[in-house]
Amino acid sequence: MDDGPALPDSLVLEIFLRLPHDTVLSAGLACRQWLAVSRDEFLWRELFYSYYRIPRSVPRHPASLSWYREFKRLFDCIPCVEVQTLKEHHDQVLHLAFSHRGHRFSSCSKDCTVKLWDTERLDGTITMVHSSSMRQFNWGYTQFSQFNADDTLLLVSGVYLGSHHSSSGEIAVISLENYTLLSRVRNKPYDVFGCWLNETHLISGNLHWIGNMTSCSVLWLNKAFQDVESENVNVVKRLFKIQNINASTIRTVMVAHCRRHDSPDLLLDYEAQAQSQPLSHQPLLFDLGTTDSEEDEEDDEERRREMRLQGLSTAAHLPQLTSSGLEHVIQGRHSEASEARELETKWARLMARAHTKAPDPNVLSSTPGDEEDKTYLLFTTGSLTYSPHQIGIKRIMPDQMTTSGPVLGEERSTDEFFDSLDHVIDIHGHIIGMGLSPDHRYLYVNSRAWPAGCVISDPMSPPPIAEEIDLHVIDLKSLREERRSLRAHRAFTPNDECFFIFLDVSRDFVASGAEDKHGYIWDRHYNICLARLQHDDVVNSVAFSPADQELLLSASDDSTIKVWRSPRMVRLAQTPARPPRPRSLLSWLGRNKKTTSVNGKP
Repeated sequence: MDDGPALPDSLVLEIFLRLPHDTVLSAGLACRQWLAVSRDEFLWRELFYSYYRIPRSVPRHPASLSWYREFKRLFDCIPCVEVQTLKEHHDQVLHLAFSHRGHRFSSCSKDCTVKLWDTERLDGTITMVHSSSMRQFNWGYTQFSQFNADDTLLLVSGVYLGSHHSSSGEIAVISLENYTLLSRVRNKPYDVFGCWLNETHLISGNLHWIGNMTSCSVLWLNKAFQDVESENVNVVKRLFKIQNINASTIRTVMVAHCRRHDSPDLLLDYEAQAQSQPLSHQPLLFDLGTTDSEEDEEDDEERRREMRLQGLSTAAHLPQLTSSGLEHVIQGRHSEASEARELETKWARLMARAHTKAPDPNVLSSTPGDEEDKTYLLFTTGSLTYSPHQIGIKRIMPDQMTTSGPVLGEERSTDEFFDSLDHVIDIHGHIIGMGLSPDHRYLYVNSRAWPAGCVISDPMSPPPIAEEIDLHVIDLKSLREERRSLRAHRAFTPNDECFFIFLDVSRDFVASGAEDKHGYIWDRHYNICLARLQHDDVVNSVAFSPADQELLLSASDDSTIKVWRSPRMVRLAQTPARPPRPRSLLSWLGRNKKTTSVNGKP
């Protein structure tokens, strides 16, 4: 075709704009003129915005070198091709977690096993290397796992067998050298999940009910294993004790290390956000009050425990425990239940003001050299109803990151009864998933929104939740929510049965499961949905390989784990290996002089 008449560039460009994008990617091999036009930046810019339906006000990713390469990245590097289905689990698969090196991953299931898988086989297939059953601990199922920072230990969170309304669970730590059990830690409620703080210490939770709707969550720092002289070494330490009201509890704890922050790959304009975002979606900061008295924690809990054993409601005793200024609360109420709940909430807020450490306004502010050392504890909580609708943030100070110090029990002599939260962000909906970006700069949150302008009058009757799942983005450096949210996946279970859907974030992409039998992948910069990954039932968890974001796993209620790779990786795997091409004819002759002849002579 190189010898034929040349078409005007404008005509070739018009033809290219009308061709399918995959044809455009390969048509440049036809001739030199088409090759030149097929690399035209104007062409690829037009194709990029039209094909992905991106507003033209959105700039090109700052790290990209050209529109051509950016189009190829989104089209060719998304892990959307199913290459393997793992069927070793015999019940719903709930969670997937990669090791930090990416050479292994773990899976948790309702068959009460945690399985380890190898991803480094030469043929590219994934195989199971170990399976541990946790039924010996009276677990009903395993629900979550996490590798420690050096990939030597595995945290496994499980749920106890019991009644339908049981909320107790346990965390086990398994050595990955010989697959032995190192320790077991109580965890309540079980959907605290637990997490690693560093290589050797993990965080668990415990819940103490003070009344029908008032409780306190105690977060514990635990050593992953006991030393030889464990009787003289503290292996458990109370980290925080936080009051819960309106039947809410702390759940889904995770740790963000600000020292992992790097150059942001998302372009955020918070000044414009503050002007355009509705007030109902602005981040909220809650002050729980200051301390003006003290009370012994153990005696207080023992008194309330005795009241519950006698079948008496704490709310019924509130007039004896608080001032008479609360009498107006019970006027005009239509039922005894609503009277008790309203009274208990008022009492809980008064107790918080009297027995909560005042929040330090400077604890989240940045000073030179301090930003890299910050560590945040993140969790879901609530203040209006039992549905988790807020994200609590509490800074962990350097002296709190070890169990060394007072032995268990001695720390209860402190003046404060409860710890205050440093920051709270209200999502205005039921939170069903959270995930951190690899640099720990951004927190991605799955939620099902409440109706706009809804008012919660009864904590035990939260508002109805939407079927659409919103994916919010929160910048942990500024503690603000990005103005854009992603929406493409769906969930259908009602408020009281809503369950957790795990999501994951890579350098460029974010992925999530959904109840519509699909997993979803979005681009983090352009906020567009790039792929839908099909299963036969609810997709509970997704996980990117930290070593290669073109490898993705998805776990489903259909008892399978699917392995997804990008079209580029599939194509490379199917291409037969070629012998290295010689640099020149002379070098080729030099390597083959024993078998090469000239005029028939060697």
